[in-house]
Amino acid sequence: MADGTPSRALITEAAAELLSTLQNRHGALMFHQSGGCCDGSSPMCYPDGEFIVGDRDILLAILDVGDGVPVWISGSQFEAWKHTQLVIDVVPGRGGGFSLETPEGMRFLSRGRAYTEDENRSLAEAPPVTGSAFERGERPRDNGTHVVAEASDACPIPAARTAQVQA
Repeated sequence: MADGTPSRALITEAAAELLSTLQNRHGALMFHQSGGCCDGSSPMCYPDGEFIVGDRDILLAILDVGDGVPVWISGSQFEAWKHTQLVIDVVPGRGGGFSLETPEGMRFLSRGRAYTEDENRSLAEAPPVTGSAFERGERPRDNGTHVVAEASDACPIPAARTAQVQA
């Protein structure tokens, strides 16, 4: 049962479909939100366990796709992003060199939405799970499905900007 705390990570239906295809081909998977350098700031998809999770890495969510797909981010990057919900989407293009979607002609893409003040308060009461805590068996709270139809469902364009774009 969901507890009302917003999820720290979501995935669009299109990205979830690609993720399911990759799971069927490669088995259990994981994401690690890249912090930049060679692969930009992309969510990198790996076979589960291929990317070594550090003790201070943060588990944003376990996406409800297949048997579950954990989404990790480095602790220092989480400190900069903790007020932002990560939304994993997919677009045509070439993925990061080490990410599993690269041969598919698609790439996973990070989108984000700033939490409201109420959501930030709720999240402050639900500390994230670290890599060391995960090793001890801790798991994130159940906060409902992580799949959204479109990125705009999680990251709506503000009405004022929509009016400007249409003018």
